[in-house]
Amino acid sequence: MAGAVSPFVAAPAGRTLNLALATSASVACFWAWNSIATLGAYYTQNLHLNPATTGVLVAMPVFVGSLGRIVVGTLTDKYGGRAMFTFVLLASIIPILLVAVGGTIDSFALVLGAGLLLGVAGTVFAVGIPFVSAWYEPARRGFATGVFGAGMGGTALAAFLNPRLVASIGYVPTHVLIAAILACMAALIWFRMKEAPGWTRSNAPVMPKLLDAVKTPVTWKLCFLYAVLFGGFVSFATYLPTYLRDVYSFDPSAAGARTAGFALAAVLARPLGGVLADKVGPKPVVIVALAGVAALAWVVNLQPDGDVPAGLTFVAMAGALGLGTGGVFAWVGVLAPQGKVGSISGVVSAAGGLGGYFPPLIMGATYDAAAHSYAIGLLLLVVTALGALAFTIFAMQGRTKAEVAAA
Repeated sequence: MAGAVSPFVAAPAGRTLNLALATSASVACFWAWNSIATLGAYYTQNLHLNPATTGVLVAMPVFVGSLGRIVVGTLTDKYGGRAMFTFVLLASIIPILLVAVGGTIDSFALVLGAGLLLGVAGTVFAVGIPFVSAWYEPARRGFATGVFGAGMGGTALAAFLNPRLVASIGYVPTHVLIAAILACMAALIWFRMKEAPGWTRSNAPVMPKLLDAVKTPVTWKLCFLYAVLFGGFVSFATYLPTYLRDVYSFDPSAAGARTAGFALAAVLARPLGGVLADKVGPKPVVIVALAGVAALAWVVNLQPDGDVPAGLTFVAMAGALGLGTGGVFAWVGVLAPQGKVGSISGVVSAAGGLGGYFPPLIMGATYDAAAHSYAIGLLLLVVTALGALAFTIFAMQGRTKAEVAAA
């Protein structure tokens, strides 16, 4: 019966398999979630959009996916990861097909509306955090959530493959392929995934649980930090193809390849951030990450010339963002009380998604076409990162490895 304590004995092979399944589901959902953003140049050209309108289009799935995480995280506490992963994967299929129809008939309204529905794919993060946290003891939850967080590598796949797939097999077949991957992944999850042995269904009503999570002070602190760090990753990953086109004049395939490199660097850094947080505590990890983000955003603002200097700058920025997101969610896995991991992680991950919603809008609205410059948006990121750095140093209490293990 769903929600009952599983007789399955927790063994390394069992939890490794479930962690791998959860991460794979996240990869598929992130691929679908970023499908519109990675084809931003296609929509700009075919739908005759200006930078501000393109920003609205690519940000729409981010907005809905962010708010949806609040509810989905709480529902995961009630129905479990297996059911919710399956639901999110299947619910993403119709929107991705509607995007294909909208792009084919050059309908901005339909693509925008489908993007609104496609936000459901972005809620996968709020499913995975409580699911994998239940499989691991507190001292290793930084590792577990970091590995699961690497599922945002679906962003890299979308950025690298989508422009090439559209060029080789066509616009509609590309979206049909993504829908087929979502369906296959849903079947795999349903038939192979298991809940953690100690997991039990939480029958508490949804709204009181959400209000309880909102009233917890640590929730808001982590929301702010995650909005800066994960929001920074999401905004770069969604808007970077447009940025590279406007500033460096790259074509869609070249911009996609470089965006994929950015996303991959963040993906690799995120588990490292979780592991380091397990060893030295999340606070030092987040401090280093935010300092790096502030410095590198300033360098990006200077528009380093040449493929190598610019590429290394963006890769380093991705590494800092990935490291920081791993560190922040290590805090969530440790500090969230038993039975509240889903609701708290849902609120925190929603804040991260919302943090990625507004920057593309700001970048599009403040773009200086004459100078080919996004200076205002990048300088705002510098100021925000410095504020978050000061907040982490003075307002967040650090945790040693011994304290984490004893939590």
